[in-house]
Amino acid sequence: QVQLVESGGGLAQPGGSLRLSCAPSGSIFRINSMGWHRQAPGKERELVAAITSGGRANYADSVKGRFTISRNSDTGTAYLRMDSLKPDDTAVYYCNMASPNRNYWGQGTQVTVSS
Repeated sequence: QVQLVESGGGLAQPGGSLRLSCAPSGSIFRINSMGWHRQAPGKERELVAAITSGGRANYADSVKGRFTISRNSDTGTAYLRMDSLKPDDTAVYYCNMASPNRNYWGQGTQVTVSS
């Protein structure tokens, strides 16, 4: 069974940067959209950014201008570049990939922003 493997989380200082990566463990037929969600303690999971197969991206208002989502369609890898990090960005970040028949989720990677 194909799984999504995330990496790149960790501890960053306010104003710092991190880059998350997400790659499938096997082949996924026709990945449509790729996205990153996050869930902070005591809060619901929210969409952070998503990108279509055509490269169109959309972002949550809270991260616009600071985060950049990208994808490598050849390898099926998704990336999230996070700049100007704030303590409010602290959360578990989850990768998501949608194919015509199934929605895939990663196991989550912790991002902590603290001085």
